[in-house]
Amino acid sequence: MTLSPTRRSTMKLIAAGAVGFVLPNFVGASRADAAVTALKQAIAEAAAKDEALSAFYRERNYKPVFVGNGDGRRRGALLKALASAGDHGLPIGAYDAAGLKAAMKAAKTPSDRGRVEVMAATRMLDYADHLRSGVLTPRRIDSLLVMDVPRYDRASTIDAFSKSNPAAFLKKMAPRKPEYVRLQKEKLQLEKLLGKGGWGDKVQAKSLKPGQSGGAVVQLRNRLIRMGYMRKSATQSYDVKMQSAVQKFQINHGLSPDGVAGASTIAQVNKDAQDRLQQVLVAMERQRWNSRPLEKKHVWVNIPDFHVDIMKNGKSTFRSRVVVGKNTSDRRTPEFSDTMEFMIINPSWYVPRSIVTKEYLPLMQRNKGAAGQLQIIGRNGKPVSRSSINFSQYNAKNFPYSMKQPPSKGNALGLVKFMFPNKHNIYLHDTPSKSLFGRESRAFSHGCIRVHKPFDFAYALLASQEKDPEGFFQSALRTKRERRVDLREPLPVHIAYYTAWVDAKGQAHYRNDVYNRDAQIFSALSRAGVSLRSVAS
Repeated sequence: MTLSPTRRSTMKLIAAGAVGFVLPNFVGASRADAAVTALKQAIAEAAAKDEALSAFYRERNYKPVFVGNGDGRRRGALLKALASAGDHGLPIGAYDAAGLKAAMKAAKTPSDRGRVEVMAATRMLDYADHLRSGVLTPRRIDSLLVMDVPRYDRASTIDAFSKSNPAAFLKKMAPRKPEYVRLQKEKLQLEKLLGKGGWGDKVQAKSLKPGQSGGAVVQLRNRLIRMGYMRKSATQSYDVKMQSAVQKFQINHGLSPDGVAGASTIAQVNKDAQDRLQQVLVAMERQRWNSRPLEKKHVWVNIPDFHVDIMKNGKSTFRSRVVVGKNTSDRRTPEFSDTMEFMIINPSWYVPRSIVTKEYLPLMQRNKGAAGQLQIIGRNGKPVSRSSINFSQYNAKNFPYSMKQPPSKGNALGLVKFMFPNKHNIYLHDTPSKSLFGRESRAFSHGCIRVHKPFDFAYALLASQEKDPEGFFQSALRTKRERRVDLREPLPVHIAYYTAWVDAKGQAHYRNDVYNRDAQIFSALSRAGVSLRSVAS
């Protein structure tokens, strides 16, 4: 038997698995009816491989969203959004607005229009997902990027789009946090700067200080002017105005603001605009991963900034330097969010198993008295005399003891620790090693976060539940006994990693990529199609 073209199309549709779509009888059907049916059939076939899209179109009896006679606003809004994807640092090529527009114009037959319909829907969903939740999946980049990124249901997304003002809907996909908007403005400024050639000649000197003059000072002057730290000037000497500009630059780059352009300052001044643009693009991706609004009050730790803040209504009410994990594979501080529930005053330090077996066991195998400040604890929880242990018979796998340091000023955790129980065993705490807080780069710990002003941090946390938070804390401290103090209002904690951000005054801040995470993320973004660009001003 020879099938008619219509019957062949019907069999193709059934084979494509378009469940719920029933073709009408074509006997006596008008040419218009046949065209509508052919369009629906093409949509069903093109969407069959995408379960969410197939379900969406099936629910609406394969009525188009983009290629119908009344869908011009949706087509226009989508094409405009896709064409401007680069404004958000998204992979423009992944959406190919020009190609989609050409396909729309070239689609003459119902079958062509059906395929273009699904093409447009797919690209709209990809764009919406990338803009709302990020191009990348964090844990695939680094296992220590453990934030949970919300991914939204595709069928619900296109259904909402089909019922909304299309331009407004697509605009709302971007994070609405002011931090994201400020980064986007900085991105555009850097792109315009690249269009003009960047910041000019680099400073050809290892260091410069007030009172000096010459060609290198002029190079420093010119770069500071282009960066916005100095007004236009013809000075050739390192004068008071240049010293003030250097101090502002140092503050915004996490350097000691001494006004002297030392080696670390010169290194930051000589960074290319492209480098800064990469940092901003990565920061925007991170904002998309964390697009949900932050709580009115929370604890914020930015690893590359080496600081902890208590934030309230967008402003810092407490700030302290911190030391974070050392840049080795087993010590880097992970990025995650949790809830601080309590603090422990006069804490004991229960040494992590990895430190016991990797660091202390080899020491005690050479000298039983090594790490004498630590108690050896048996499986019954009681201290065991070192003289009774033959350390040489054990290795990292079979060592049956744990180790503990009782409360004391010399305790590795200091005199207070702040707990937000988590699987990473990361928390904030005091430390007897105060000298490290004087350094600009502070990545030295085993992973936990050491706080420079732990008592003040404790007072700030207790202020909402104690009339005299300092007196309460000091009274507990004087007992020299371990004491748990629950927070009546548990506080969200966010451990983040931003090497670029723009403050509420519009000042851009940059930090070093201490764990090389930004480089990993930008490499992955590049593979996904994100690229640097310059624009004409």
